[in-house]
Amino acid sequence: MTTETTDTAVEAPLFGPESEFSALFDDPRWALAMIRATVLEAAHPQIGAALVDNSTFVAHPWRRLRNTFLSMRRMFGTDVAEREREAARLNRLHARMSGSDSRGRAYDAMDRATRAWVVATLFESAVTMCRLSGQPLDQDTMERMYAEYRTFLAALDGDAAELPEDLNDFWRYFDRVVENELENTEAARVILYRLFDHLPAPALLAGAPTLWAAGRAVAGPLLGSITVASLPEPYRRRAGLPEMPGAQTLMQGAYLTAGLARFLPGGWINAESIIEVLSLSPGSDDPRARTVAALRARMKRASALIRLLTPLGGDAGPGPAPSAGTGEGRRSAGEFFRQVLDQTGDGYLDWPDLAAMARELSTRLDLDEPEETRLYDAFAAWWRELQAALDTDGDGRVSADEYAAAIPSLAGPALIRVAEVLFDATDKDGSGSIDADEHRTLFRTAFHRDLNPTDGAYGRSTFVGDFLSFMSGRRTSTPYDPLLADA
Repeated sequence: MTTETTDTAVEAPLFGPESEFSALFDDPRWALAMIRATVLEAAHPQIGAALVDNSTFVAHPWRRLRNTFLSMRRMFGTDVAEREREAARLNRLHARMSGSDSRGRAYDAMDRATRAWVVATLFESAVTMCRLSGQPLDQDTMERMYAEYRTFLAALDGDAAELPEDLNDFWRYFDRVVENELENTEAARVILYRLFDHLPAPALLAGAPTLWAAGRAVAGPLLGSITVASLPEPYRRRAGLPEMPGAQTLMQGAYLTAGLARFLPGGWINAESIIEVLSLSPGSDDPRARTVAALRARMKRASALIRLLTPLGGDAGPGPAPSAGTGEGRRSAGEFFRQVLDQTGDGYLDWPDLAAMARELSTRLDLDEPEETRLYDAFAAWWRELQAALDTDGDGRVSADEYAAAIPSLAGPALIRVAEVLFDATDKDGSGSIDADEHRTLFRTAFHRDLNPTDGAYGRSTFVGDFLSFMSGRRTSTPYDPLLADA
């Protein structure tokens, strides 16, 4: 791949630990900038429609954040082969996303101008976060960072022609899109006014719902106000976004405070490690699990104290109470539908939900073609099977009521095929059974578990049975919950 440069002479590579991107990746300000960039992406009609129809960011935001960080690490790393492989994976993922929005306008996740806008928001938000925190980038640094992001786009599209070559022209391009193309889309509204208010707890805090709800009640509106205040003024005006008094001061204070972290010793903050710790579930055998378990115990005590201080009748957070009679380790039909089946969080089961499962499994198992396509095809067959059995009103999707009323057995032939494809992807040597090393690789890589088979091998029927038990029996599962149920 050809590396682009600007007129500014630079010696360090555009990718890797010496890049400008790498210097900012572990910066706490980047979290604020990513939220801002995501809103600007969602405000684009094509991107917003694709997010609403296909993304799991509402129901599983922490999972999506983790996957985004890992993907960007691969794309900006020094390994060219890994970058090309990740670019190919992203292109396959986006090629499966097309449709039309609520106004009948077509969208296509492979549209080159739209993909360029995604990269543009990341670059502009990185520059803006430095300016808002009182540490603006000099011209040479901006030129170099812009070259990195254009090369990132070239890795995806084959070239970066959709972004202006000159940085000065970029700013005119950015202003034009903001003024003429961005809208107050449903996706942007969901992020600003629903996601922050109803953000599900990461796995680390899942055991303390009262504590999480109390913190979210304070942090959610603040994050929303900070994000709105940081958006370009022309977009705020056109979209009619309300700005609370003092929001600009609050926003600048947040960026300034986060910017102070750059003076901490190197290595003190590692974004990827923080996300991994937040994602650790109860029962994880990760080496950091003991520390997490101790934190979880303290949070439960704090949560109990908050409940004592909270007036009776207070809302401890969203989510139904456990159903009577379900017993430990079992979910009610409603919980299973909400936590496992409805991956996009729109209240219905349809193809994007199953596509999200296939996407997550493919990502965690690091599948290439043709295994990835085989998995998607198996999930597509399962969706056709479910639609025929459960879609009683013929609207092309399955509601929670339709699912609960039927109380179906989901373990039909198509779901068995899904499990068999997963088994084949794990059985690397084609022996017909998963040996201890293959089994360990599967659950360590995909599910962050070490679950060794007791007899040293894991047969096809046992593997298929375990997967079907989770997907149709509504029983919680140590290996599969972190993949398909956790936020």
